Amino acid sequence: MTYTSRLDLSDHVRKEACGLLQARLSDALDLEAQAKQAHWNVKGPHFLQLHELFDRLHGEIEDFVDLLAERITTLGHVADGRIATTAANSTLYGYPLEASGGEAHLKALAGSLGAFGKAAREGIDQATLAGDADTADLFTQISRETDKQLWFLEAHLQAH
Repeated sequence: MTYTSRLDLSDHVRKEACGLLQARLSDALDLEAQAKQAHWNVKGPHFLQLHELFDRLHGEIEDFVDLLAERITTLGHVADGRIATTAANSTLYGYPLEASGGEAHLKALAGSLGAFGKAAREGIDQATLAGDADTADLFTQISRETDKQLWFLEAHLQAH
């Protein structure tokens, strides 16, 4: 812990919650970079629509990053957003460098976003068990928005 706060959560609860939050922060930072990778490199007949979709997705994920990091620091710990930490700890799929067409980017992002959403939902239960309802609520907020963003991506992959 980096500082003592007047929050009425025990050190044990804070430490456990921060472990959960840090794990999702590493994933969110990876997902944020994946969205930019798609944004920069998408090609094909729906270029502009997907280019803008991926940029909006990046913005939503950037909000997740801030929520997660700021909750960690609120609990008195250090949010670790370093690239080396993110690379070592992300649980998401490695983004395919060869992705070019819109469908390839959509599938890659949908896979990572789906995995991120699943982990956020698991975080709800884990934070609740740890005794931190506010962190559980944060994971609920992220989960709900992740599901909506996944819907936006998957809608482009449907035939009809």
